[in-house]
Amino acid sequence: MTRTRTQKRSRRSFGAIRKLPSGMWQASYLGPDQQRHTAPTTFQAKIDAEAFLAVTQSKIIEGKWKPTITAPPSAMISLRAYADPWLADRKLKPRTRAHYRSLLDRRILPILGDKPLAGLTITDIRAWHADQGASTPTATASAYGLLRAMLGSAVDDGVITSNPCHIRGAGASPRRHKIEPATLTELETIIANLPERFRLMVLLASWCALRFGEVTELRRRDVDLKTGRVHVQRAVAWVHSKPIVGTPKSAADVRAVAIPPHILPTVRQHLADHVAWGKDALLFPAARSGDHLTHGSFFELWKPARGAAGRPDLRFHDLRHTGAVLAAQSGATLAELMARLGHTTPAMAIRYQHTSQDRDAEITRRLSAMVEAEPV
Repeated sequence: MTRTRTQKRSRRSFGAIRKLPSGMWQASYLGPDQQRHTAPTTFQAKIDAEAFLAVTQSKIIEGKWKPTITAPPSAMISLRAYADPWLADRKLKPRTRAHYRSLLDRRILPILGDKPLAGLTITDIRAWHADQGASTPTATASAYGLLRAMLGSAVDDGVITSNPCHIRGAGASPRRHKIEPATLTELETIIANLPERFRLMVLLASWCALRFGEVTELRRRDVDLKTGRVHVQRAVAWVHSKPIVGTPKSAADVRAVAIPPHILPTVRQHLADHVAWGKDALLFPAARSGDHLTHGSFFELWKPARGAAGRPDLRFHDLRHTGAVLAAQSGATLAELMARLGHTTPAMAIRYQHTSQDRDAEITRRLSAMVEAEPV
């Protein structure tokens, strides 16, 4: 069986060293008793694992070696010592990495950081979880999910024998914001109350179901007027108040979305009136700097516009839900919705298939029409 890079062993004249997925190094050797022995701890640096094997070999040669009954390998490793290389070894988006770092520094490590991994018990986890309080359920759920994943890796690494995170439902938080998609009338009112240079932004977010980070990174070259499509190839995320441009959330999010014909004239007009020349010109730059538009500066315009529509609850991201509902009502299949939204699983797309009261009334009207059409 072929080993992965992180599991690959380094064979030596005496003993073996391997790098664990966590980034730690593990040493093992064949003792005089012809049994495989593992070092009682893992090491942050390969040179430390090599030193352990050198000392052990010397003891065997000198006849001073004795088999030792040790605590699990994690006995000397604190959660804090394991967390840093674990996070560094993960392939994460910059914003996700910053979020995990914040959860570790603010919620997990201050309480559990100095505890040895082997000493963590279900009671410790329950006490820590209870200490998080009930005022921030989403952050608490995220922190618990991160802790559970990290300790799951420790089990895979052989650092601990079992994962002590066993609180049912602790990794999921109830949706506190009930999403009510915007109606066409509400969209019209919102757009009318925005500056002209941001009106297309709302149209694309709703009719093409784009995220804020996707729509604010759109450039002139991403719009194909010949085929009537907008190409979503990048997204901008804000990390520590700095814009980081990268790929969208997942591979499926790199997509070409057809623009409804009724807004194509607005697209052409926007390109002519509000976008600088050059293929890399942003479609919706910040007014003063010309750089990426921030959430905060746009919210100053968004808040009064949504208020004028009587929707103070409507978030910009809810326009994506609106676009999904409009597409579903037009007859789009689940597969078509997944492609349009950039989703990888049906469950994710189904989340956006909200049913409005108007749509429900239309369905019941059609059901009655079917009965009335039947001959007596």
